[in-house]
Amino acid sequence: MNEKEPAILIKDAVLDFPFHNAGSTTFINQLLSLFNRENKNWFRALNGINIRIEKGEVVGLMGPNGSGKSTLIRLIAGIYNPDGGIVQCNGRIAILVSYGLGFSPNLPGRDNIYLSGGFLGLKYSELKELEEEIIEFSGLGEFIDAPIRTYSSGMRARLGFSIACHSNPDILLLDEVMSVGDNEFKRKSKNKVLEMVEGDTTVVIVSHNVKTLTELCDRLVYIEKGRVIVDNDDDLVKKLYHME
Repeated sequence: MNEKEPAILIKDAVLDFPFHNAGSTTFINQLLSLFNRENKNWFRALNGINIRIEKGEVVGLMGPNGSGKSTLIRLIAGIYNPDGGIVQCNGRIAILVSYGLGFSPNLPGRDNIYLSGGFLGLKYSELKELEEEIIEFSGLGEFIDAPIRTYSSGMRARLGFSIACHSNPDILLLDEVMSVGDNEFKRKSKNKVLEMVEGDTTVVIVSHNVKTLTELCDRLVYIEKGRVIVDNDDDLVKKLYHME
């Protein structure tokens, strides 16, 4: 087979989540219900997703709240396993969500560089070399030695973005983080993504910022009710988005 291997290939992916009873049932009964699929209602969060993303592509995921965009990002990252279908990713993955996945709230930002970077597969020696560059890019200054729990969501996202980008992943997944920080950090973030793409990094971005996605992405994908509605027709995607 001579066809070029994609960075991400998803075929007929299905993912179900349980509806939890919020009534008078006890906590123990709710816990036991997680292991009893037959007696539980299920919500189909992703319903037959098919997407192929080539190496070096920048793809934007758009759609209304609750459409499945963030769930799809986590499926690609391997946080969720599909209940049906196939999800194949080729290369090292870094995922960044707005609240800073992989941080320990009681540790200072500097220590979290090593914790989060370790989750991304970086060695201590590599992180030691990158430490000052990560801190400088994040713009946190003296706050780098304060506990993460004292950070705003924007500060956590800035640190997470800096760590993820400097980890040199093959696949970078961004969920609503391109709009954090001041205008200077937004500019740096955009330039960093463009720099990574020039080096063949594959990027998937979830965002409600049409302008940012239009500027950064090679193509847009519109998702609604767990399904891909439009793929690679940017004008139609933007039209559907503005009709929400």
